[in-house]
Amino acid sequence: MSHPAYEHIAVSEDGPIGTIEVRRGPNNFIDTDMVGEIADALELWDKTPAIRAIVLCSEGKHFCAGADFGSRGADGVARQTKRGRHLYKEAQRLWRTGKPIVAAVHGAAVGAGVGLAVAADFRVTCPESRWSVNFTRMNYHPGFGLTCTLPHLIGVQKASLLMYTGRRITGEEAVDIGLADYCVPQDKIRARATELATEIAQSGPLAIVATRETLRRQLAVDVARATEREYEEQDWLRNTADFREGTKAMGERRLPNFQAK
Repeated sequence: MSHPAYEHIAVSEDGPIGTIEVRRGPNNFIDTDMVGEIADALELWDKTPAIRAIVLCSEGKHFCAGADFGSRGADGVARQTKRGRHLYKEAQRLWRTGKPIVAAVHGAAVGAGVGLAVAADFRVTCPESRWSVNFTRMNYHPGFGLTCTLPHLIGVQKASLLMYTGRRITGEEAVDIGLADYCVPQDKIRARATELATEIAQSGPLAIVATRETLRRQLAVDVARATEREYEEQDWLRNTADFREGTKAMGERRLPNFQAK
């Protein structure tokens, strides 16, 4: 099946493996249109029997450095586009697609960038990568379904620690806590992700899709509920003085001076 021309991603096919490369380098900041294009590509491949597994990767310096709070307005999460689509409605689509995804995570995965990586079934990373669920460092509520998906993946205790502190962890630490599955040299990330996708593609394709649907069915429902709650909390927090201070401090690379107001 042929794909339309995409603005923010590139897609390719090699045997049973489809590859999505985010092309908003160097930072690959998330917005609604980019996530919508990823979902569009995944949904098209759901209708393509020859494609059995997918690699998700990015060009540039980082896998996804989160939302660009500096250049995309006060909320930074591109709530609506000219097509009237909501970021979290597009994100929910990622959990409803059918075929396994392996994310190749290099550089930074920050905020919603972690959410994008966690939407995949498996993650391959490198020692130099940096992972941070940094929303609360800006006096902001975690989003992109992470309040559901992160505890599901690594447990409530570890997820709470990452979300409450906003701390950065390395690729090796991400593997240690179960956030990533493999840590390899940076120049081997895509090859290892493709190798894993190929191994998956050697299993029965109908059985893989059926098994994945069983495993992720409730998760998709829970993500939809979680993102609605996340947005409600983000909506009022983005109007606080502490949010303005948090985003300013992040841009200035300093600790924020929060006043609880």
